[in-house]
Amino acid sequence: MKKFITIMFVFSLALIVAACSSSTDDNNDKTPVDETAEKQNGENTKDESTKTDNTDVTLEEQVIYEENDIKVTVTGLKNDSFYGPEITVLIENNSTKNITVQSRRSSINGLMVDTMFSADVAAGKKANDGITFSTSELEASGITTIKDIELALHIIDADTWDEIANSDLISLTTTADASFVQEYDDSGFVAYDADGVKVVIKKLNSSESFWGSDVYLYIENNSDTDITIQARDVAVNGFMVDPMLSSDVGAGKKAFDTMTFMESDLTDNGITDITDLEFKLHIFNTESWDTIKDTDSIKVTFD
Repeated sequence: MKKFITIMFVFSLALIVAACSSSTDDNNDKTPVDETAEKQNGENTKDESTKTDNTDVTLEEQVIYEENDIKVTVTGLKNDSFYGPEITVLIENNSTKNITVQSRRSSINGLMVDTMFSADVAAGKKANDGITFSTSELEASGITTIKDIELALHIIDADTWDEIANSDLISLTTTADASFVQEYDDSGFVAYDADGVKVVIKKLNSSESFWGSDVYLYIENNSDTDITIQARDVAVNGFMVDPMLSSDVGAGKKAFDTMTFMESDLTDNGITDITDLEFKLHIFNTESWDTIKDTDSIKVTFD
């Protein structure tokens, strides 16, 4: 599925997803993964090759939602925002309710990317706001050029939190070179590849993780269903540990994500160096929560 920006913002996200767990396939043999391998696309690399440069990329003004006496217009793409590129929007609330507008299921160039956006607009009023993509997350996903954007709008009553609308996916195309093709680094240990879903373990990073240790994942959802992937029955060096992992991946989309282990959990179990990881993947329909697959145990060793 799905982790960034200020410490306070990241901490809030962590609390929301903290106890998540998952599943995997029939690969029961331990497979070594090189912890010191060169940082690759999707692994928080900040080499010149993965830095974003969208200075000349723009979006044409266009109405993306007009229902329920609410109108949302994209007015452009701002590339010099503090946190990262920002889709500027004008929200017109002609209804009798105070509303909050948020974005969901967002992706760039086919890669799932979180957004920062929650706009409150009083009844009968207008507001200019922005849907922001984190520069650090774009770099972690290897996105250097913003070409194709997809997202859905989630609109609620600001006073009661009652749902007003969930839009269909909205597609936006920037003025980036039409010939640009996004590359996806899927190298690593294939932990699961069935049912239209592929999960690859790319590497372990214990030195740069804010929380403790991160196992980097690449996920492909080639099915026609939005899925969420979590980890279950996770053991590190033989000790049961609950990591943070809950990744939403839209139908036909890809994602770079991490299975994160808290430093306190590792310390409580006397783990100073992760050498062995065993876990299962729990894959389910994001909307219905129906289980798609609970995999057999997957075992990985880190050199």
